[in-house]
Amino acid sequence: MDDFQTAEKAANAFQHEGFFANVVTGIQQAFERGDPWLFFILLAALFAIIFVLERFFRLYFHYSINGKEFMREIERYVYDGDTDGAIRVCNAKPNASLPQVIKAGLQRASRSEEQIQNALDAASLEQIPKLERRLSYIGLIANLATLLGLLGTIAGLIRSFGAIGAELADPSQRQAMLSAGIAEAMNATALGLLTAIFAMIMHNILANKANRITEEIDEYSVKLLDYLSTHHYKHSTESK
Repeated sequence: MDDFQTAEKAANAFQHEGFFANVVTGIQQAFERGDPWLFFILLAALFAIIFVLERFFRLYFHYSINGKEFMREIERYVYDGDTDGAIRVCNAKPNASLPQVIKAGLQRASRSEEQIQNALDAASLEQIPKLERRLSYIGLIANLATLLGLLGTIAGLIRSFGAIGAELADPSQRQAMLSAGIAEAMNATALGLLTAIFAMIMHNILANKANRITEEIDEYSVKLLDYLSTHHYKHSTESK
């Protein structure tokens, strides 16, 4: 009888509250009933939040840097012939991706253009996978949450059709079972879609940030190669 009363309360709530309040209330009541699919969707949502927070911190605060200001400072040292000073600027930002790539080129400043390019390429190949790490998991969770919501919807509809075919003496019990099945289906759809929408939006935001950092690496690597190709420098860490 508790399930029947909960379903009736959910139906009444939809008549008097807003859309988002209805969704939250319905999902809360579904968890109280113990609808199994919602727990799987919630688990997917928790993983999405964890991956998003980790990638957001890494991409916006750990690997990112103001590329224009950084390269302006590097350019000043290079034109003054002070590659050691430029390397010190890179060492001051040990976590950011762009300085590590630029540093690899500066350490080959006195070598041929091809050797400088190889050093830049090798450093880029080391940094770019760090930018893209675990982004695919967020996209996977978006798809998975949608499918889990669909499975929950189907399970709820099966429950509803079972109530229609059930032989119950009290029509109100049949109606309550039907309402509970429909509520289970709709709640699974709502939570699955909310999780998928959140994951998809954040995946696009984070992927775009990773692409911008990658584009900065490509752009400023070419500029550094141009700087160094017009001069031949030698810094203190190179063998005489």
